[in-house]
Amino acid sequence: DAVICVGVLIKGETMHFEYICEAVSGGIMNVGLQTSIPTVFGVLTCLDEEQVVKRSTGTNNHGESWGKTAVEMALLRRDAFGDMMKPQKMGFGVAEVLDGGKKKKSEGIGFF
Repeated sequence: DAVICVGVLIKGETMHFEYICEAVSGGIMNVGLQTSIPTVFGVLTCLDEEQVVKRSTGTNNHGESWGKTAVEMALLRRDAFGDMMKPQKMGFGVAEVLDGGKKKKSEGIGFF
């Protein structure tokens, strides 16, 4: 298994571009760290649409290399760990439910 996060960010006239780039980068990194699944950053950060076209078509199509990278990373992970290291689910972890002052652990709460 592998994840390829594909997108395009085009810089505008404000600082939003830098903030969004930072948040996207951090979020994609966290997905890989929390799930132990190879995660490829496939987000083009461009100044204009002309750059987007140059980086996503023809012989300079970055999508092809992202796909090859994801497959290679997944195969390397499988060869290194086999079934020993199964991908982890993302979520909030184990929830603690209060029941009259007593704490109970509730399994399976999260995104998946």
